Amino acid sequence: MLQTLNLVLLLHFLSTEEFTKKKKLLRFFIRRRMMMMMFSPPLSPPLRARGGVGVNCKKNNNNTKKKKKKKNFCRFATASSNASSSSSSSSSSSSSEIDGTTKSVIKKIAQKLQSGELTSLRVTEMYLKRMKDSSLNCYASVNEEDALERAAEMDRERMNPERGEKKRSLLHGIPIAVKDNICTKNTYTTAGSKILREYRPDFDADVVKHLNKEGVVVLGKTNMDEFGMGSTTESSAYAPTSNPWDESRVPGGSSGGSAAAVAAQLCAASLGSDTGGSIRQPAAFCGTVGLKPSYGRVSRHGLLAYASSFDCIGPITSSVEDAAILMDVLCGNTGDDNNSNLDAKYFDSSNNNSSSSGSSSFTDAIVSKENLVDVAAPLKGKTFAVIKETFTGLDEKVSASVMESIELVESLGAKVHEVSCPTFLFGLPAYYILALSEASSNLARYDGIRFGAQDYLNMDLVDSIKSSRFEGFGAEVKRRILMGTYTLSEGYSDAYYKRAQEVRRLIYAEMTQHLQTYDGFLTPATSSLAYMKNENQEPLAMFTGDLMTVNVNLSGLPALVIRSKDSADENNTLLPSGIQIIGKKYGEAELLGVGHIIEMFSAERKLYKDAFPEASLF
Repeated sequence: MLQTLNLVLLLHFLSTEEFTKKKKLLRFFIRRRMMMMMFSPPLSPPLRARGGVGVNCKKNNNNTKKKKKKKNFCRFATASSNASSSSSSSSSSSSSEIDGTTKSVIKKIAQKLQSGELTSLRVTEMYLKRMKDSSLNCYASVNEEDALERAAEMDRERMNPERGEKKRSLLHGIPIAVKDNICTKNTYTTAGSKILREYRPDFDADVVKHLNKEGVVVLGKTNMDEFGMGSTTESSAYAPTSNPWDESRVPGGSSGGSAAAVAAQLCAASLGSDTGGSIRQPAAFCGTVGLKPSYGRVSRHGLLAYASSFDCIGPITSSVEDAAILMDVLCGNTGDDNNSNLDAKYFDSSNNNSSSSGSSSFTDAIVSKENLVDVAAPLKGKTFAVIKETFTGLDEKVSASVMESIELVESLGAKVHEVSCPTFLFGLPAYYILALSEASSNLARYDGIRFGAQDYLNMDLVDSIKSSRFEGFGAEVKRRILMGTYTLSEGYSDAYYKRAQEVRRLIYAEMTQHLQTYDGFLTPATSSLAYMKNENQEPLAMFTGDLMTVNVNLSGLPALVIRSKDSADENNTLLPSGIQIIGKKYGEAELLGVGHIIEMFSAERKLYKDAFPEASLF
C-alpha cells in the first residue's frame, strides 16, 4: 500500500494549480505553433525544425549564422539541401516472390516447404525439440500433440493433387507462437495469472481465426507478465523468462516470452499485445522486430483486456518483411465484432489515400534492394523528426546506438530534424492513471464466480470473492488495481482521471501536428539495455522503463521497433538495442517500407554481427 501511495504522490502534480497553468501554456504553445505553420511563408525543410538549421543549409537564410551562434538545436546532418519533399517511388515487386537473399524466416521456410526439401511436420518437430532443450521458459504452455497433428494436416493439403493448383499463403504450415492473453480454442489461456490457470476458452480470438484460415501451426502460448502488467516478464505466475542473449537478464515485458521465443528460434514468428510498449520494449531487448499497429487497425476480439483504450495486438518477428506478412493476415475481417468491420472499411481507404505508396497490402511496401529506384538514397524525400526530450537521461550506450542508426537514415537520403515536444514527459503519469483505472474496472470480473479460479465457493460469498482474488492475483496486479480504484474513487476522479484525459488529448494534438510536417519520429525504443533479473524491483523504477513508448499508445499511432547497433555490457557481452519509428495514423505500410530499407542497410553496414544468439536454423 505504501508503494501505491508513493505513486499517487508522484502523480499528484496533475491535481495542482501549477499543472493547470502549465496545461494552459501547453495549449497556447500548440495553438501558436499551428497558426505559425498555417500562415507563415513556406520555409525550406531544415528551417521548419524547431530552432534548428541543417548543416548543409547555410545559404538558406541570412540570419542563420546569428541563430547558430546562440544555439544549434539540430545535431543531425542532412544528406542534401535540395532534397525533394515528395515521397520516393519504388517498384512494387510482389513480396510473395521468394528470393534467396531475403532475411524473412517465414519466406525461407515457405521456400523449403514448396520445394519439398522440408515438411511442415519436420519444421514443427525441429521447433518443439528446441523448446524442450531450452532453459529460457519462453512458453507458458505447449500444444505438442495439436501442433503435430495440425502440421501433418497442412502437409496432406500441400500434397493433395486436387488442391495442387490452389495458391497457398506464405504462412501455410508455418509454426508460430501466440501470447498467453490471446484466446485459442480449447487451449490454456491464463494471461500469466493463477486466477485463470484452468481457463480454456471455447472460441478463437479474431487474429487466431485469421491465422488458422491461412494454415498456420500454433506451437503454444508464450509467457508474459501477469495480465500484461510489467516490463520484465518477472511478474508471471509461471516463473520468469530469460533473455536469449544473456540469461542473467530479462527479455522485457509484458510480451517477453514472445520476443525471446523469436530471438531463440523457438518459433518462426509470434503474436504479442501492446498496452504501453509491451511489444516494442521486448523487441528492443531481444533484438527482434516489433510492430504496434494503430489503435483499431487489428481486432481486439479475444484479447484478455488490461486497458481497453490502449490494448493492441501486433507481430514480433525476426525481420520487417515477416511483420508485413503477418499484418496482411491480422487485418483480415471475420465480421465478428464492430471493431473489425470498421477497420476493414478503413483499410481500403487508408491504403488508397493515406499511404503514399498506394499499396493494397503491407507486403507491397517491402521492396528489395534490386528494385529500389535510387539505391544510393532510397529514403530521399523523407523527413523525420527526433524528439529532443527522448534523449534526456538516456543510457550512453543506447544513445550511441540510436545515433548511429539516425546517421544511417541521413546517409540514405532522408532529412532528420530535432523537435521539442513539451507534452512528452507528461505522458508517463497520464498513461499510468488511465491504464490502471481501466485495469481496475476490467479485472473486477475475476471474482471466482463469473471468471477465475473457484477454490473458495464453500465459504460465504464475500469471503469467497476475497479469497479468490487474494490468492489468484499477484503482487503487481493487486498494486495496480488499488491504484486504479483510488484514481476512480469519488472526490479523486476529477483530480486524476479527468486531468489525465486532458493530457492525453494534448499529447495527441502535438504529435499529430508534427506529423503533418514530418513523415515520422525517430526515438530510442528503451532508455537502457536489458535489465538484470531482479534489478527493477521498485514499482516506480519499473514504470519509468515505459517512458519511450507510452506516448504512442496515448495517441493511438503506429510504431515499429527495429534493431540498432549492438552494445557491449561491463562483461563484454553483446546486447541488442532498438530504434523506434513512429508513423502516421493507419500508416503501417509506409512505416514497414521505411523500416525494411533501414534494416537492409543496417545489416549491410554491419551495425550488428548476428541475427540470432545462435546459428540460424534456416
